[in-house]
Amino acid sequence: MLIGELARQAGTSARTLRYYEAQGLVRPRRCANGYRDYDDTELRVVGEIRSLLAVGFDLEDIRPFVTCLRAGNPSGDVCPDSISVLRRKLAEVDAGLARLVGVREQLRCQLDRARADRRRR
Repeated sequence: MLIGELARQAGTSARTLRYYEAQGLVRPRRCANGYRDYDDTELRVVGEIRSLLAVGFDLEDIRPFVTCLRAGNPSGDVCPDSISVLRRKLAEVDAGLARLVGVREQLRCQLDRARADRRRR
């Protein structure tokens, strides 16, 4: 399929696909006329990229998932390098949540103090 068809099927733009190609994540074949030609593997790769970007992964984090798919695996998250990235990202999310819980508690205490001060006036 040509770049426009892949973009339509993947729900993205041709510009984004060219960017993924420049980053080495998407690999089109070139037709004799120079047009990019994509197969269904690239559609799966773009789907994987988009779903991982949607949950906060960056392109460097995504590379092992693409490599895993290209190795013929049914999904990009079954290879050791992908699992390692998933573990690291989960730890980052857990740390972020812990920070947010701390901030929420601090704000709650500050609000309680402000309310108490206001009632005393």
